[in-house]
Amino acid sequence: MKETTSQPTTDNQTAESTQIWPVLNPEVKADPQVEQKVKDLLAELTLEQKIAQMIQPEIRDITIEDMRKYGFGSYLNGGGSFPNGDKHATVKDWVDLAEAMYQASVDDSLDGTRIPTMWGTDAVHGHNNVIGATLFPHNIGLGAAHNPALIEQVAGATAREVMATGIDWVFAPTVAVTRDDRWGRTYEAYSEDPEILASYASAIVRGLQGTPGKDFLNEQRVISTVKHFVGDGGTEGGDDQGNNTASEQELFDIHAQGYVGGLNAGSQSVMASFNSWQGEKIHGSHYMLTQVLKERMGFDGFVVGDWNGHGQIPGCTNEDCPQAANAGLDMYMAPTPTWKPLYYNLIEQAKSGVIPMTRIDDAVTRILRVKVRAGLFDKPSPANRPLSGDTSLIGAKEHRDIARDAVRQSLVLLKNKNNILPLNPGQKVLVAGTGADNIGQQSGGWSITWQGTGNENSDFPGASSIWDGINAAVTAAGGQAELSVQGEFEQKPDVAIVVFGEQPYAEGNGDLDNLEYQRGDKSDLAMLQALKAKGIPVVSLFISGRPMWVNAELNASDAFVAVWLPGTEGQGVADVILTKADGSVNFDFHGKLSFSWPDRPDQVVNRGDTDETPLLPYGFGLRYGQDNTLGDDLNTDSGTTATVAQLVLFDRAVKAPYEVELHSGDSKQQQSANVQTFGALSVSSFDLNVQEDARLVSFDGSESAKIAFISAFPKDLRGYWEQGASLIVNYRLDQAPTAPVYLGFGCDHGVECPGLIDISEQLNQASIGEWQTLSVSLSCIGKAGSNLGQVFSPFTLKTDGKLTLAFSHIELGVDAQANTCDQ
Repeated sequence: MKETTSQPTTDNQTAESTQIWPVLNPEVKADPQVEQKVKDLLAELTLEQKIAQMIQPEIRDITIEDMRKYGFGSYLNGGGSFPNGDKHATVKDWVDLAEAMYQASVDDSLDGTRIPTMWGTDAVHGHNNVIGATLFPHNIGLGAAHNPALIEQVAGATAREVMATGIDWVFAPTVAVTRDDRWGRTYEAYSEDPEILASYASAIVRGLQGTPGKDFLNEQRVISTVKHFVGDGGTEGGDDQGNNTASEQELFDIHAQGYVGGLNAGSQSVMASFNSWQGEKIHGSHYMLTQVLKERMGFDGFVVGDWNGHGQIPGCTNEDCPQAANAGLDMYMAPTPTWKPLYYNLIEQAKSGVIPMTRIDDAVTRILRVKVRAGLFDKPSPANRPLSGDTSLIGAKEHRDIARDAVRQSLVLLKNKNNILPLNPGQKVLVAGTGADNIGQQSGGWSITWQGTGNENSDFPGASSIWDGINAAVTAAGGQAELSVQGEFEQKPDVAIVVFGEQPYAEGNGDLDNLEYQRGDKSDLAMLQALKAKGIPVVSLFISGRPMWVNAELNASDAFVAVWLPGTEGQGVADVILTKADGSVNFDFHGKLSFSWPDRPDQVVNRGDTDETPLLPYGFGLRYGQDNTLGDDLNTDSGTTATVAQLVLFDRAVKAPYEVELHSGDSKQQQSANVQTFGALSVSSFDLNVQEDARLVSFDGSESAKIAFISAFPKDLRGYWEQGASLIVNYRLDQAPTAPVYLGFGCDHGVECPGLIDISEQLNQASIGEWQTLSVSLSCIGKAGSNLGQVFSPFTLKTDGKLTLAFSHIELGVDAQANTCDQ
């Protein structure tokens, strides 16, 4: 899925096209006193101080002294980034960092200014970077609820938890409209249709920021960001950061309705989108950012970039991009160490006139305007604000109750043969599947870590898994509940509840080429069919960030529920699928599909399409007692020929179901942070082409160490061997090995077994600092003793010595130039 290009949009747009975009009537009105204060502040700033307001670095890449010296206008923590690099940072740790950065920003001893900085964070479905926070259903589930009032409650609770950590600003809401469910960010959208976007966007903005004239941006509210402007959900092929070729009218009618609602409600910032429109990157589009958003729609807040998004503009790099400022970008998100050369380049470009001073002043005016409106010059410092440090707000019962209700309202009943649901909890119930007792899987991406991977249930204190909720209800009613991930049992149950679905992912790491669930690996289907063959009624609870082609799984289920990504309050599922002890309905199903459900794995279908018919239409959702519509005879021919010629193991991130495991000596741990050191081994993410798409691995030689991609269940790779596949690694050698280096497969949870190949000779012949490809034939790995029919780890790299290398792509595929073996 490559981005296509077409003639870029020019600034010579016709008056007719400009009229497509409305003049907004925002609830936040211009205030002469605010404008005068902003004008006075701007007059005091030097050019260097102005440019600092336009730079937003990331907490991993700046120090308190950097803030004191430069006086950045803002800073952020990206997904999976924490104070002190500690995933388990406490509320105090978050507040302490906020306080230290604030005090450094207003310390005029070095930079001469006393303008407070502000901290921006990804609060995608709650304050999702913080251990113990309430995680609400992802947007796709909230969209199925069709309830703007609920959305405002969710946003208000999120704002309170964010304020408890001293943070001022959140990068939410996402108001994308997903038009191709293969897109990896589908679950961040409420719907495929713009109908509910305007009301939802205004509700979440009011919940986060408050209402103008009432509680707008007071000490219990945070600055919001409508994102990503514009068209990110409509790229060709569902390609994340790709090209949207819609007409301008379609761009407004489909993709801009969330901005109408969100900006009218007073959202103070807009995040520019990674995607292109008609071949032009939005980060570099003067027409979209300036003529449309600011001049026509009248937006007077500021436009912030996405993660080094300016560097994707043709002719730009992360370090050097005047084009973005001239297009209308007010604040550069510069999360890597490239912020420093970017800062100095912008200064020189302003001095030379490449960027007009009028544009610099406009950008800084917009940033200062938002800071004044938010009261940052008048509020106490972060540590002294009313909610700061209040640990009772993190995962507060009131917030969890809202989340639990959101779960109940989001569930969609797709099939209910013979009205098997709701279940009486007094029965003997088997609960099976990888998602049954897995809070990380049910929460999805953007859950503590960026990708949502590397987490255990213990990382979600106070949360409940789907199993927890079912077990509690069944036990209370006098029934028996048994948990068995693989569906095994000693005594035949009355009913089996199988919880399965997608593993966590975020952004482009979730892009698919078709919507077939478990393509090439039908282990979940096999479990459903095995239970049915034993005469056990089966209720399927499907965890996913998008509708998927699950016809075979539907056929093997008596009831099938789309639970989406419910977050930390899994007990909300039990509230709906189980009756009260007396057999009466506890909570009926409420959710209705806000996405069409596909009839084929390659189907791209949206509400209103006349040339495609989905399996289940937008708005579908059974209630208790309604007639079931799906039989057990749905077509299971995918219409595609699955191939085993390629299995991508790493591309931007390790691919599900694999996780990264680090070994040093006799100890091991899963990778759970973007920068992690464990004994003799360290691993860190870095940007090669896009955000954090490559990994740097360093072995210090102090003891034997290895890195492995592991899964809890083995995979049969004999088909790959039969087709002559190889393990192909795109890598860069930074330090040559001082001892033998072994590459191959692991037999059991990353533990090496016969089948590791010494690749030292190839590495010692490699050029230092250059990207190159290493291919090892699976026949070599098999001949060395690996059981290719049961592989837990398809990538293991081990050495006892020193070695530093980076990798950006790893796959099993056919390579005619692969290294052969003589064994």
